[in-house]
Amino acid sequence: MHFEPVLCRVALFWAIAATAILPFPARAQAPGAIRASAVLPSSASMHRPVACAVTTHQVRFDRPLPRIGRLLASGKPIKIVALGSSSTYGAGASTSAASYPSRLAEELASHFPGHEITVLNRGGNNGEDVAAMLARLDSAVIAEKPDLVLWQLGTNSLLRDEALPPHASLVREGLARIKTTGAEVVLIDPQYAPRVIAKPNVEGMVALIATAAKAEHVLLFHRFDLMRHWHETDHLPFETFVSSDGLHMNDWSYACLAKGLALAIADAAARPTTTAIGTRAVQ
Repeated sequence: MHFEPVLCRVALFWAIAATAILPFPARAQAPGAIRASAVLPSSASMHRPVACAVTTHQVRFDRPLPRIGRLLASGKPIKIVALGSSSTYGAGASTSAASYPSRLAEELASHFPGHEITVLNRGGNNGEDVAAMLARLDSAVIAEKPDLVLWQLGTNSLLRDEALPPHASLVREGLARIKTTGAEVVLIDPQYAPRVIAKPNVEGMVALIATAAKAEHVLLFHRFDLMRHWHETDHLPFETFVSSDGLHMNDWSYACLAKGLALAIADAAARPTTTAIGTRAVQ
């Protein structure tokens, strides 16, 4: 009879202890969260880097770059000016070092180690069109006495639904002014991005720039076609190469663009030129 109260007190103690202790391991362990973290991929695995598989065949210019070829052969320094709007400046890139002109300088250094090659970024503000670029052409480009000018154009006029015909004369004017310096010129057409391809005149603008390049005997880098290839042939989602704004490029695409440009420049600089007396190698 004397053991009964003791047993009751012991039972009551362990019941209270069990009630107080059991919930704490459950909260600390958080089994649901642990299982989730074990199966969810890390951010790195969700965004595995895609290799930039651009080839010389994809980006080959239709004519050589004899001036650049001569400077390379002689060991003289080369100055390149990248003229354009915000996508030349590097909008969408994580840092200025990830812009295409900065990455191009790195790519050219790997193609031509030891050669002094300067790439100047003369990208403008968001929304800058051809007329605005012409307004600063003398100070931003011609004053630098470049050997090669990379001129990215056309996108902002598309976004504002501007009429195409006036652009032809503006492009010709700009090319004439640049060529008076003796510099070689590469035109770069618009990017293949959702906000650009949604515009009804996009194919017309791409064709206008191609026509101007052919008529003025300058080179053309087909950025639009290269990026379309990424999407339609390589089946890359836009998120891989376009920023969240649906317009600007990102670190990956700026780097791949620079790789393509460097391949095209290196190939064109090494290509034989045609003269009145036949074909000769660049010397």
